[in-house]
Amino acid sequence: MAGLEVLLGVVAAVVLIGVLAVRVSVRLGLPSLLLYLGIGVVLGESVLGLQFSDALLTENLGIAALVLILVEGGLTTRWDVVRPSLGVGIALSTVAVVVSIGVVGVSLHLILGLDWRVAFLWGAVLSSTDAAAVFSVLRSVGVSRRLAGALELESGFNDAPVVLAVVLLASGDPFHWWTPAVVVYELAAGGVIGIALGLAGAWALRRAALPSTGLYPLATMSVCVLGFACGQFAHASGLLATYVCALVLGNSRLPHRGGVLSFAEGTGWLAQIGLFVLLGLYVSPLRLGDAVVPALISGAVLLVLARPLSVVAAALPFRVPWREQAFLSWSGLRGAVPIVLALITLVEGAPTGSQLVDVVFVLVVVLTLLQGTTLPWVASRLRVVQSTEMTDVEVDAAPLDELGADLLQVRVPVGSKLRGVYLRELRLPKGATVSLVVRDGVAFTPDLETRLRERDQLLVVTTAEARRATEDRIRAVDSGGRFARWLAVTREPGTGEPPVR
Repeated sequence: MAGLEVLLGVVAAVVLIGVLAVRVSVRLGLPSLLLYLGIGVVLGESVLGLQFSDALLTENLGIAALVLILVEGGLTTRWDVVRPSLGVGIALSTVAVVVSIGVVGVSLHLILGLDWRVAFLWGAVLSSTDAAAVFSVLRSVGVSRRLAGALELESGFNDAPVVLAVVLLASGDPFHWWTPAVVVYELAAGGVIGIALGLAGAWALRRAALPSTGLYPLATMSVCVLGFACGQFAHASGLLATYVCALVLGNSRLPHRGGVLSFAEGTGWLAQIGLFVLLGLYVSPLRLGDAVVPALISGAVLLVLARPLSVVAAALPFRVPWREQAFLSWSGLRGAVPIVLALITLVEGAPTGSQLVDVVFVLVVVLTLLQGTTLPWVASRLRVVQSTEMTDVEVDAAPLDELGADLLQVRVPVGSKLRGVYLRELRLPKGATVSLVVRDGVAFTPDLETRLRERDQLLVVTTAEARRATEDRIRAVDSGGRFARWLAVTREPGTGEPPVR
């Protein structure tokens, strides 16, 4: 058995190669997720000879990695971006899932001769889009907020109902009249648990005086993972609880928000690298030859029939333009999640479980190559790219507990209406002042006649009582300019009344 130094050395080398693979994938135009799978295959039994065939362990580690990926996705998703797409996103993660399972199930029963239950089980496994694939590929395409929001919500929400469908179909137990009610309970309870933990966690973190800034990211991530555990203990959807909790926390006023998001992003990348390497390590390339034909047939059904029909069914009530529907149909990216779901069927002892793992692995590679590499081109041809869309102002807060104050770090984005505003025109509330401006890498102390520019970074010192009003004022000027309504967005600290001017 290898010693600890060998194990740590191999893990460190794999992580470093995975990090470098991100840069290589950008240069080659390939999704980095495929390179991670390739690393796992090279380490496996067919190349370097590392034996790993524990399906249950792989499934558990895969779900754990998926939890961390959902945490990163929820924390970094902006509610103001996805809110207009909430209806479409929920429909894609529920209605579209049902339609996709039905279309794939019927098609594979007729084409491959699979038993009805097995065919629908294959359809359930293939119906989930992958959060890691969507978060890593979609955000670099530059599509409109509506499309990006809908796809991010779909990838974050649809894992929960799909996992429930896979477990029900793989168990072999007969369906009862109360089965739909159980599914509704698990989803609803998971959402409620996520909201409750998210609100409670945000409240506690704002009032906690932790001795180190590095503890805030750990505490935030722990609250989200606790959502998964609480959801599972309550026989609800732990995955949904995790994503909703992270979504609530990510859109709350958290201390050291920038550090929290950076830590979550790094953890998400680590989970992606580990998950795809693990899955590549588990799969035996020698068995994949027999899975090519079923995988290609399943992929064709998914791309040509199931995904387009499910998108139309989900998007029709919301009057989504046909160009956007076409892009939604092409951008249902598959990644590690279907492989993890296939492992669940194997662990549950479902028929064709081992074959399904191999088929899904081949299918994921093919679809990732096909969709991931062509997504920017498809977005451009359909004219859904909005690369010049303005971003919102970034305000990061750090508490100064011993001084009873807060330090706000403000970044002025390109296109912000803060550009050209004099500091005297900000009219910050009493107790707040801009103490430092960093421009083009040079820091200086500003005065009231300092005029803001795009990409400026400001340090704003404010009393704890005036912090909320200060953030409101900055955001108001960012969206409304120097003539933003002062009375509509600020109030006297602790009173809720407009300030006395």
